Amino acid sequence: MCHFGKVFALHNSIKHTKKDMKYDKHNQKPQEEPEVVDDILDTDNEQTELADALNEELGEMEALRKQLDEAQAAVEKEKKDYMFLMADFDNFRKRVRREKEDLLKNGNEKIRAGLLPIVDDFERGPEATRDSEDPNAIREGMELIYNKLVKYLEQNGVKAMESTGMDFDADLHEAIATIPAPSEDLKGKVIDTTQKGYTINDKVLRHAKVAVGE
Repeated sequence: MCHFGKVFALHNSIKHTKKDMKYDKHNQKPQEEPEVVDDILDTDNEQTELADALNEELGEMEALRKQLDEAQAAVEKEKKDYMFLMADFDNFRKRVRREKEDLLKNGNEKIRAGLLPIVDDFERGPEATRDSEDPNAIREGMELIYNKLVKYLEQNGVKAMESTGMDFDADLHEAIATIPAPSEDLKGKVIDTTQKGYTINDKVLRHAKVAVGE
């Protein structure tokens, strides 16, 4: 029942109570009037407490709504920051991949270009020694070209292995034969190298083919 309804009911109760109340024969005072007044006061107090409780609940709901709005705004900001970060990372990954591809492409082109002067020497060699009858001159020319090629390979990280006389190592050598060791201390060692092995930047490029003493 609403506040006005309660008040109206209480008003009617007061009227009926006054009509039906009995008076004390000695002091001529109504006996039930204080109880009715107390009921009215109690009703007002209840309405006030209810209003206060409702206002408190509304205040708490407003505070919770504000916290929820702030949390949603923070989530949206984090989401946007994450999207920007992922986009930057994707661009970085694409750039690194492109630079790697360019490096491999340009690096191979540089190596190939460096071989061209050596190819030129091989082309000029037969022409220069065509009329020569001196085998030493031909040999010296070939050695010059060979040393030039070896030097160029070393400059690009390719080096020949030193195998003969070393302990056999399956990570470096390919045993194509075993032969009797000339001495006891050569057993298990490389006696002869039939094809040189090469490394590139300390990694095996080609295993050396060797004969091992037993």
